[in-house]
Amino acid sequence: MSTPCFTDAAWQRNLPLFNATLALPFNRELAAGTLSRERFQHYMIQDAHYLVAFGRSLAVAAAKADDADGVVQFAKAAEEAVVVERALHDGFMREYAVSAAQFEATPLSPVCHHYVHYLQSMGWSRSYPVALAALLPCFWIYAEVGRAILAEARPNNPYQSWVDTYAGDEFHALVARVRATIDQLAAQADARTLEAMHQAYTDAARLEWMFWDSAYRLGQWPC
Repeated sequence: MSTPCFTDAAWQRNLPLFNATLALPFNRELAAGTLSRERFQHYMIQDAHYLVAFGRSLAVAAAKADDADGVVQFAKAAEEAVVVERALHDGFMREYAVSAAQFEATPLSPVCHHYVHYLQSMGWSRSYPVALAALLPCFWIYAEVGRAILAEARPNNPYQSWVDTYAGDEFHALVARVRATIDQLAAQADARTLEAMHQAYTDAARLEWMFWDSAYRLGQWPC
C-alpha cells in the first residue's frame, strides 16, 4: 500500500474536525438560507478584516519560496485574497449598508485577532513548508464547505453568491495547485518538519472552526 501524500494524510487526521465544522449552526443555517442577517453581516466584516491579514501571510510565504514558481504562485494568491474575494465582500457590504467607516471602526473579534496573528507569526517565524501548511485550511476547508453546502442549499438562498464562490471550479482549481505545491515540499521534508506541518494544519483547522462558531455567537471582546 502506498503512503498517502501529506495533504491527504492531513485531511484524514482532521476529518472529525471538518465534520464538526460542517455541523456548526452557522453552516447549517447558511445552507438552509435561514442564517440571520445580523450573523452573516458580523461574519462578513470579520472575514474582510481576516483576508487582508491572510493576503499578507501569503505574501510572506511567497518571499520565502525557494523557486520562482512558488514566488509567483503565492504572490498571485495574495492578490486574489485581497482583490478578488474582496469584491464578494463589497457586494454584501453594499447590500447590508455597511459603510467603509463602519467597517474600519469595527475591531477584529477575539477569534479573528488570534487567527490572523497565528498566520502572521507562522509566516515570519517558521519554515516555508510549515507556513504553507498553516495557510492550507483556509483554502481547502472553505472549498469543501462550499461544495457540501452547494449540494444541499435551498433554492433562492440569499447567500448563494457566497456558496457559488467557494464551491466553484475556479476556487477548487486554486486549492488543487496549493495542495500540489505543499505535497511536493512535504515529499522532501524530514520527519520533524512533517510533524510540524501537521501541527500547523491542525491548529489552523481548529481556528477555522472557531471563526465560524464565533460569527454565529457574534463574538466580541468582553470589555
